Amino acid sequence: MTAASNGAIDAVIFDIGGVLLDWDPRYLYRRLIDDEAEMERFLRHVCTMEWHEANDLGVPFEVTCAQLAAEHPDRAELIWAWGRRSEEMVRGPIDGTVAILRELKDDGKVRLFALTNMEATTYPLRRDRYDFLRWFDGTVVSSSEGVIKPDERIFRVLLERYGLTAASTLMVDDNPRNVAAAAELGMPTVLFESPDGLRRTLEEHGVLDPAI
Repeated sequence: MTAASNGAIDAVIFDIGGVLLDWDPRYLYRRLIDDEAEMERFLRHVCTMEWHEANDLGVPFEVTCAQLAAEHPDRAELIWAWGRRSEEMVRGPIDGTVAILRELKDDGKVRLFALTNMEATTYPLRRDRYDFLRWFDGTVVSSSEGVIKPDERIFRVLLERYGLTAASTLMVDDNPRNVAAAAELGMPTVLFESPDGLRRTLEEHGVLDPAI
């Protein structure tokens, strides 16, 4: 899904988790909880995405996990695994999107940026592990700014820091709330569902040349 722009695109912003990296806590917790339904209950009621937002805001795992473990002492080991084994939540790159990023970088028509909700400790690990995270002209990480998507302030940080114009900056994200927030600022957007869909949209915007 895409929101149309009124002019040429000169910059593309990529989300990381869910767009470039296949991230899901289930990849870790399926190793720790044998019963699928019980695992889902744990993620829905204990280590929730709402709880995890504090990590993305920059609160250390040592704080967030300790507080939650005190509330659920019978689940303490599982809770601490969120911080201590966070890289096991990443299956690996989403290869089709990385290939698109490579094409954009090689072509040089647009500037490339990343805007991610991510913890202060995990971002450097992933940047070292995956070289494509070093291809960007700039990256804004929520934990470094103390604000997370979909708060409009983090979009403004990136636009202002790198001298970007909202109307000519395309935002790619897999979260509908984040896409809606970017659109509210006047940015053309793509709700990421697949690399093929992203490629078609970038071709429609003239950012990528159509495949022959």
